[in-house]
Amino acid sequence: MDAGRRELHRLVDALPDDQVALLLADLRRRLTPGVASSRWPPAFFGMGVDRDGCLELSERVDEVLADGFGAPRS
Repeated sequence: MDAGRRELHRLVDALPDDQVALLLADLRRRLTPGVASSRWPPAFFGMGVDRDGCLELSERVDEVLADGFGAPRS
């Protein structure tokens, strides 16, 4: 084990109990591949045309948002 890992072990052992959950969450986030787990394309892609084929979304923004902006199209 190199010096960096030994220091990491020492620091983890010295960590107060109330900080453990926060550190675990951060480490899990760092070790989880971000790109592979994210949804692509984002839900708002394709928002230029509504479900009925209408292109005038800016005029009906309140209606579009109430209808479920980014909701999956059927």
